[in-house]
Amino acid sequence: MTETKIYVGLNDSETRRQEFETEKYASILKTVCRSYHVSFSFALVQGGYIHEDGEFTQENSLVLSLIDADPTVVEAISRDLCAFFNQESVLITESQVKAYFINEKL
Repeated sequence: MTETKIYVGLNDSETRRQEFETEKYASILKTVCRSYHVSFSFALVQGGYIHEDGEFTQENSLVLSLIDADPTVVEAISRDLCAFFNQESVLITESQVKAYFINEKL
């Protein structure tokens, strides 16, 4: 199985600061995923990066995790989130994972 992660920063690409509360971004992310009918999970992480002009920025990011999602859907979700969050770009990573469910009842 393939695990795809989409990293979406929350700082606006023009102002270079977070314009809204994190919960608003999370709500948008959930709405986008529901509209594409994909199962998902996400986490809030903190990180930093260097802009092309050399300026260092720290920011909150949402990391969306999808298991065995269709690559065209991954790209569509990524494009939507990039536009909705006003980002220069979003990062997509793919890894092969062993995934399985355990069902147990008492």
